[in-house]
Amino acid sequence: MEKKLLVEGMMCNHCKATVEKALSGVPGVTAATVDLEAKTATVTLSGDVADAALFDAVKAKGFTPVKVL
Repeated sequence: MEKKLLVEGMMCNHCKATVEKALSGVPGVTAATVDLEAKTATVTLSGDVADAALFDAVKAKGFTPVKVL
């Protein structure tokens, strides 16, 4: 299962790596990939992961999750 999040505030490869690492640390997330141009983060899940858990991980790093697409 995959979820795609719209994330504001990412501007560079360091931002990309930070968001990918934060999302990868959420239990149930097996992979996370950020597309800087689209301002999206795609997460691959091994089970059911609450949107709030993903949002909290992104917020904790200083970025703004807008919505799940």
